[in-house]
Amino acid sequence: MTFPGRDEDIDRLADCAFGVTAPEQLRPIAEALVVEMGAEPVWIAEDKRTLYHAALAGGANHLVTLVADSAGLLQAAGVPEPGRMLAPMLSAALDNALRLGIHGLSGPVLRGDSGTVAGHIEQLRENAPESVASYVELARLTADRAITAGLLKPEDAARLLDVLRR
Repeated sequence: MTFPGRDEDIDRLADCAFGVTAPEQLRPIAEALVVEMGAEPVWIAEDKRTLYHAALAGGANHLVTLVADSAGLLQAAGVPEPGRMLAPMLSAALDNALRLGIHGLSGPVLRGDSGTVAGHIEQLRENAPESVASYVELARLTADRAITAGLLKPEDAARLLDVLRR
């Protein structure tokens, strides 16, 4: 769970899954403590703790950064209340990702729409140069995952990846 130090933090503990790592003889006690808090214990091997934490911290922290960046770009585009525009779309995207994985993907990278992606990069260079690198890297990762899943046609991928190399 993410805890930004706000009043609602404690309420978010209910129904969470907690990663549990402990010496094997203490595993039942550690898991019982989690159950007592009303949460679900999920065993994480000691040698996987850092990977586990990287996954959760990366997902939560990067999501906040992506949303804040998107809100800032929308404000720069003249949208007075970016949250009203972002909330329904991002909620649907998160739901799709959690239920469908990469098969919940939509948008110009999935379509291999290299012209739109090139336009995005151009506008970011002009209006938010600090956002270009992350946009390009995430678009590359998205394309790679879409290619691996068979969702992006090779000919579309080639044009798209060429745009992302510039």
